[in-house]
Amino acid sequence: SETVIKCKAAVAWEPNKPVTIEEIEVAPPEADEVRIKIVATSVCHTDLYHLFEGMHKDGFPVVLGHEAAGIVESVGSGVTEFQPGDKVIPLFLAQCRDCRFCKSPKTNQCEKAWSHRADAMSPLRSRLTCKGKKVYQFSGISTFSEYTVVKQINVTKIDPAAPLDKVCLLGCGICTGYGAAVNTAKVDEGSTCAVFGLGAIGLAAVMGCKNAGAKRIIAVDINPDKFEKAKVFGATDFVNPKDHDKPISQVLFEMTNGGVDYSLECVGNVGVMRSALESTIPAWGVSVIVGWTTLHDFSAPPGDLIAGRTWKGTMFGGFKSKDGVPEMVNAYMNKKLMVDEFITDNMTFDQINDAIEMMKHGKWYIFTILSHPPSMS
Repeated sequence: SETVIKCKAAVAWEPNKPVTIEEIEVAPPEADEVRIKIVATSVCHTDLYHLFEGMHKDGFPVVLGHEAAGIVESVGSGVTEFQPGDKVIPLFLAQCRDCRFCKSPKTNQCEKAWSHRADAMSPLRSRLTCKGKKVYQFSGISTFSEYTVVKQINVTKIDPAAPLDKVCLLGCGICTGYGAAVNTAKVDEGSTCAVFGLGAIGLAAVMGCKNAGAKRIIAVDINPDKFEKAKVFGATDFVNPKDHDKPISQVLFEMTNGGVDYSLECVGNVGVMRSALESTIPAWGVSVIVGWTTLHDFSAPPGDLIAGRTWKGTMFGGFKSKDGVPEMVNAYMNKKLMVDEFITDNMTFDQINDAIEMMKHGKWYIFTILSHPPSMS
C-alpha cells in the first residue's frame, strides 16, 4: 500500500531518559522492503545498553526494540518472499543468501548487513518520522512501534500457527544463548559445561547444553535467586563466586577434576571472560564469549591457550538468521524448546517504561512481553 501509516511508538529522544509514547509516521515500504504490524515485542538488555550505557549521541532520536513478531501489512517492489498476512519475525542480523558469507557454512554474518554505524546501533536509513524529525530504527528494525518497515533480508516467515506473544523471544536472546552452546561451542554428549551469568541468554545457554546431551551443567551467578530458574532449564550444579575465597576458575577446576569441557560467558564482563576461559580443561577446553561489551579489552596469558584451549565468540548463536529462526519456532511448536518459561510478565505497550524500569533493576534475566491492544480501526 502506498499510504503513510500514523501509529503509536515509543520514542527515545535522548539517552538516559524515559521513552515517550508518540504518534509517528511510518512510510510505505520501498523496493525490497516489508512493512510489518508488530503484534508483540519484548524488552532486551541491548535496548537498555543503548539507552543507559552506550548512550551514543548519533543514535538518537530512536525507536528501540529488536525482539518481536508480527504480520506483514504490505510489501515494496521486488519482494517475492513475503505477502500481506504472513506471520514473521524481524531480524537484526541480515541473511541475503547471495554474498560470500551467506554462501559459506563457516559464518552467519552477511555482507549486506548494515554495520557502518555500529556505535550508534542504527543505520542512517529510516522510514520513521515524528514531529517532522527523522527517527532512527534501532538495529535496523525498531519494534517498539505498532508498525515498522524492514529490509526483506532482515525478516523471516514463520509457522502461521505459532503464538506471536511467545515466539517473539526467538528474535534475539534465546537463539543467542542456545546457539552459543549447540552451534558455536558444539557441546557434545556426556560433557561437562559451565555457564557464567544467568540472564535470559545464560538460561538459554543452559538449555542448549542440556539439549546437546551434557551430563553436568554448572550454573555460575552472584545472585542465588536465579538458581531455581536455571534448574528448570537443566542446570545440575550451582556456584556463587561470593561463597568462595578462591578464584571461581579454581573452584570449578577442583569440582571437575581439572576443568570443564565447555564454558559460556553470558555476562559481558572481561574479567568473567578470562575466568570462564581458565575454568576449562587446558587440553581441549572451549570457551565462548556471548556477552557484549565495548568498555574494556579482554586479556589472558598465552599459556592459557598453548596446551589446547580454544577461545571464541558468537553472534546470534551462530544461526544464519532467516534459516535458523523458523527452525527454532518449529522446535518450540514440537515441544523441543522451552520459551514460555522465560516470560514473567505480560504488559500492554503503554506500560513500556515500567517494563524498562523492571529490567533495569535486576529483573532483566526474564522477559516482559509487550502486546499491542487490537486497534480500533
